[in-house]
Amino acid sequence: MKKVLIVEDSSIVAKVLMHIAKQELTHEVLFARSFAEAQTLCESHTGDIFAAVVDLNLPDAPNGEIVDYTLGHKIPTIVLTGSYDDKRREQLMSKGVVDYVTKDGRYSYQYAIASVNRLYKNQHIKVLVVEDSSTMRKHIVNLLSRHQFQILQAVDGIDAIKVFLANPDIKLLITDFNMPNMDGFELVKNLRFKYEKFDLVIIGLSAEGEQGISVKFIKTGANDFLSKPFNPEELYCRVNHSIESLDLVEQIRDSANRDYVSGLYSRRYFFVQSEPLYLSAKENNTPLALAIVSIDDFKQVNEQYGDAAGDAVLKQCAQVIDEALSRFLVARSSGKEFYIAFQGLSNDKAVKLMDRVRTIVTQEAFVYEGQSIPITISAGVSNKIGNRINDQLIEAEHCVARAKAAGKDIVMGDD
Repeated sequence: MKKVLIVEDSSIVAKVLMHIAKQELTHEVLFARSFAEAQTLCESHTGDIFAAVVDLNLPDAPNGEIVDYTLGHKIPTIVLTGSYDDKRREQLMSKGVVDYVTKDGRYSYQYAIASVNRLYKNQHIKVLVVEDSSTMRKHIVNLLSRHQFQILQAVDGIDAIKVFLANPDIKLLITDFNMPNMDGFELVKNLRFKYEKFDLVIIGLSAEGEQGISVKFIKTGANDFLSKPFNPEELYCRVNHSIESLDLVEQIRDSANRDYVSGLYSRRYFFVQSEPLYLSAKENNTPLALAIVSIDDFKQVNEQYGDAAGDAVLKQCAQVIDEALSRFLVARSSGKEFYIAFQGLSNDKAVKLMDRVRTIVTQEAFVYEGQSIPITISAGVSNKIGNRINDQLIEAEHCVARAKAAGKDIVMGDD
């Protein structure tokens, strides 16, 4: 697991930072109260420290030596300081720190810790920088690199379209206006035919003095605009705000597709996502196995232990199945049943895999308020592709019925 280094000599600030870090971070936190302690931790955890939040003025490093040290070890660094100093801020930003945060209260500490989370998430976000000036393009790439984005580059609109064709999962586009072959406006218009504003964030750029460019960029479909030259922190604020908006929309979309009890995808989402799998299997004559999983004697669980216990068991069982089959589409159908789509698996392979999951569930310790609740599952798996996906699910239902009739805790496939 990647670790986060926090260096702070004030016991009060240290307690606040550690409290927030425990609540917000999934990373292991390494804490030091001095430059010497920080050096020891870095040497002990070489290559494992993902980011650092450091106090600029430490008793044994009063002039910011800790910053040079962490940056020298290629650790993305967020600086905490007791006072705001424009000259010092510019010096630190030019060195390559991620951010410069003044200790103005709890929000500042929350901001610093949230920045660590943002850095971690940014590793999975593709950003395309489109700029015909190699100097400006390199400058923007350098700034974004500090924030751990996956960065792609293009020299004009046509080049950018080619990059998008190869990387349709790009989430952020930063594009100049005045470029040869295809300018920024035309690029934005072309991309908006495919990408909505909450699927792809676009930030337009233009040199100062070009009147009306910002308005035209926004009306063409950009989410935001920056005039060149810009302050690096202004770029970071615009980028982070846009990315966080994307995250929020994705969370809302994901929640809408989830079953509120189990946390798995909903029945409706399963049908939406499995339909193209079904069509592909039918057209290309490739295997697709659909499984229906049923918790055995679930009614008795609710009657004996209560509905709250039933919900807890359902959620735990869902988590076990989802973790075991994380590369497949898993959803809650209704009540005690789940749907699973095994793309590319024959009936025999899908049955064997499902039987391993059955064993895992049987061996799992289901506990509610100190009470151990024994749980087994039965499953039916079918590869019989009919005229629609419901036909195949009906075949899987027949297999489940045979499993129940045979004594439960069994997986049945096609005859």
